[in-house]
Amino acid sequence: MDRQQAHQLLDQLGPAQFDAIANLLEVMIHEDDDEDLTGEDRRAVAASREYFRQNPEGGIPFEQVVAECGLTMDQIRHHQGE
Repeated sequence: MDRQQAHQLLDQLGPAQFDAIANLLEVMIHEDDDEDLTGEDRRAVAASREYFRQNPEGGIPFEQVVAECGLTMDQIRHHQGE
């Protein structure tokens, strides 16, 4: 995907979706910026990374999380960022 395609996709997002993507990009850009993390936070992040390194398929499927929250995937897909 090139930048123009990415810009076109961003232009299609609603305000809440755009904010989520902007936050994700900010995290990705500053992923090594651990200034605000406590020692406990750093240990939790390290443990999480190690878990997923050892268990690449070990996460909880998003659909399961959605169901446990009492929602359906259709509700998630059609959410308009209220």
